[in-house]
Amino acid sequence: MKNAADSQAQSAKPTSLNKPFRRRIKKAGKKLTRWLARFQAKKSLVPDVPFNDPADFPFLSEFEARWKEILPEVQTLLQHRELIPGFQDVSPDQYRIATEKNWRTFFLYGFGTRLEGNCRQLPVTASIIEKVPQIHTAWISILSPGYHIPAHTGVTKGILRAHMGLILPKEREKCRIRVGDETKHWEPGKLFVIDDTYEHEVWNDTDEERIVLLLDFNRPMKFSGRAVTWLFLQVMKLTAFYQEPKKNLLDYEARFEAATRRANENLEKMSDL
Repeated sequence: MKNAADSQAQSAKPTSLNKPFRRRIKKAGKKLTRWLARFQAKKSLVPDVPFNDPADFPFLSEFEARWKEILPEVQTLLQHRELIPGFQDVSPDQYRIATEKNWRTFFLYGFGTRLEGNCRQLPVTASIIEKVPQIHTAWISILSPGYHIPAHTGVTKGILRAHMGLILPKEREKCRIRVGDETKHWEPGKLFVIDDTYEHEVWNDTDEERIVLLLDFNRPMKFSGRAVTWLFLQVMKLTAFYQEPKKNLLDYEARFEAATRRANENLEKMSDL
């Protein structure tokens, strides 16, 4: 099957990313994160590997135990699929890996902020997420049929990412993720944990959507590793890389809540006829 990414032109680079100061900050940031990754790996209390054992993170077990409660909330959310933004609409820096609406993202937590309106859409899911210690982001990731997310790397080794399969193509082996030299495919209601500072990419070589829950949380580290990571994240919060997506998330949250409220009100009026 030809990937959707191959049949479409790459998203145009947002003009905001062309500012000289922003380019200099990004270049300096890459040098800093490379040094920081080596330091964090030395201070890590879990192995520095592409895939970590979910058993090392007991707070994740409730997601697998209650995934069948999460699933119907996500299925209801998908009734408003067209209102869910593409990843690059939320975070313009992702324009190289997300095109059109091929990778839609519905955030419940974004950059450490709980999005109350979105959490009201998925109350059970949100109640489980809020128990995760030091949660940074939590989102429903919707990948279009035939789409390929190109190889890329994450920002900091101080944060790990859990994936839980929710709605998956029947041909599961054709919907997979490579992290470093290891490749896995998702299973319904099953978790795996990745270190996204390893190069990774995703293929959905099927005719069906792939929908998973993603959770970003702090890597267990010795005190010095935690302290340096905290300081790094505080600096990140002052940059456009953080501020722009945060503003966009709040805008999309307000739009989604208003649109779904109107839709529900219209359904109620029709039922009264």
